[in-house]
Amino acid sequence: MKSSVKFQLMSMMFLMFFGWGAWYGQMSKYLLDNLHATGDQVGNAYTTFAIASIFAPFFVGLISDRFFAAQKVMGFLNILGGIILYFLSLERDPEAFFWYILAYTLCFAPNLALSNSIAMNQMSNPEKEFPSIRVTGTIAWIVVTNIIGFYALGDKVAIFEIAMYTSFLLGIYSFTLPNTPPKADKNASVAQILGLDALKLFKDRSFLIFFISSILICIPLSFYYAMANPSLTDSHMSNVENKMSLGQASEVIFMLLIPIAFTRLGVKKMLVVGLLAWIIRFLCFGYGDGISSEWILYIGIILHGVCYDFFFVTGQIYTDQKAGEKIKNSAQGLITFATYGIGMGIGSKLSGIVLDYYTVNEVKDWQAVWMVPAAIAGVVLLLFVFFFSESKSKPTYS
Repeated sequence: MKSSVKFQLMSMMFLMFFGWGAWYGQMSKYLLDNLHATGDQVGNAYTTFAIASIFAPFFVGLISDRFFAAQKVMGFLNILGGIILYFLSLERDPEAFFWYILAYTLCFAPNLALSNSIAMNQMSNPEKEFPSIRVTGTIAWIVVTNIIGFYALGDKVAIFEIAMYTSFLLGIYSFTLPNTPPKADKNASVAQILGLDALKLFKDRSFLIFFISSILICIPLSFYYAMANPSLTDSHMSNVENKMSLGQASEVIFMLLIPIAFTRLGVKKMLVVGLLAWIIRFLCFGYGDGISSEWILYIGIILHGVCYDFFFVTGQIYTDQKAGEKIKNSAQGLITFATYGIGMGIGSKLSGIVLDYYTVNEVKDWQAVWMVPAAIAGVVLLLFVFFFSESKSKPTYS
């Protein structure tokens, strides 16, 4: 790959995640503090990304992959997204806000697949070339959250204004990216696009357990994304956004450790470690305090790398191994649809309901709130320990 093309792709990833990171982790604090939203309204706002994740495969598979170049679709969607964010930034009614953020996420979610398509179309060896490009997205998330934390913008409309300007910039920039024409095959069915032809993998009990566990663990993941920022703020932690960026830094570190851990621990032990980390981090958020025991909160933040990489990234590798060449793309699509669509949708809605339940006279019992995702992660851990077995056999559907 030419260095100029690599720079283009790295810039694309940086801009995309810079805009996403500007608002995603801070939206709950903005809604609670500025728009005086209820917990349920916050949860509803976060379900929009799950809804968009369900519709994105239809859009990319049925429209973009068949009729239009990926970089042009990406450009159009980001310019449209920037326009929507402009009107969203003017809205002060949390009920109306939901429809604006839904419209925006419907524009943003396809970017994840489109950017991967644009990048991998330029690669001869994606396994080696893609990580160095994708990591710039994580770096962008760290950079933007530190900017927001440094200037104390976490509860300000500026988080959406930053995303708006970034969306316009990415939209214009997308038209300069390498041409990625639509795929030649226009005969893929809806079932293939959603990965439903990978349902045959459910004949393997362990894969079925993994699939169910992946959906269930996305419920606690949604609690983290939606509630961590306001919870840490209420615990008297200062510069929350800056300190939460340590979670993304740990994600980079543990991503690099995966090959070593995979060789020494194997799939099941890595997944179990990931699940244990989820339980520990929620206990840390529940019992830590920004005044007397801030170090406990730091543990909860830094465990993000173990939680995410050791379960989700390891799970993607496991899925690839189980599926084999014939249906591995469908299997990955099915997992993405189930986790980011169904699992995080349920989790986002539930997190808002739980927050309202444990709020009395506008005082939030965060310790009680965090015990809910901790308990869910505990159930998933038990399910996994007793019913999942790591098979050394070759994939059945290669």
